[in-house]
Amino acid sequence: MISYLHGKLAHKSPTELIIDVNGVGYAVHVPLSTYEKLGHTDGQVKILTYMHVREDVMQLYGFATEAEREAFRLLISISGIGPKMAQGILSGLSTQELREAIIQGNIALLTSIPGVGRKTSERIILELRDKFAKQEVFETPSPPTSKQLKARTEAIVALMSLGYTRQSAERAVLTVLRERVDKEISVEELIKLALRHSTT
Repeated sequence: MISYLHGKLAHKSPTELIIDVNGVGYAVHVPLSTYEKLGHTDGQVKILTYMHVREDVMQLYGFATEAEREAFRLLISISGIGPKMAQGILSGLSTQELREAIIQGNIALLTSIPGVGRKTSERIILELRDKFAKQEVFETPSPPTSKQLKARTEAIVALMSLGYTRQSAERAVLTVLRERVDKEISVEELIKLALRHSTT
């Protein structure tokens, strides 16, 4: 199994990286949290990985921290939650927020993630509450805040309902958030600015 990749970042998008390791380009699916941690990096990177193997496909998922990778592993251990859904959950919530939501039984926060319904949220809480409570690997809270994450998620969903692909929606929203000096922004304003940016 591939534990990590260390090489040149050849391509970066909100959901996928291509890392050149000695002339071989590895496509790595990443959650939005990992993409954000990379910032404007375009040189050498080290990405922790998880290889998902099925009969018809092999996919690499990458993470900036061990906390993200461990959260991913715990999520996909639940019946009905595959790598794509786990990637989506980690794109909408930081590992610390996910841990707190599960321990506190915050179904509302979990169902705010696109594709995660009430039954799935209840299953996550039931199966992972004890495991997450014992984990010490999760990083301390860092920007963006819960309010910002909620606004970002809602804006991405809104853009997707207008016909954007998830990748395009995430890219437009992230660009707006980076350009804003003031961190607090309403969902409505975020959507408007993202729409303007996507047409320029």
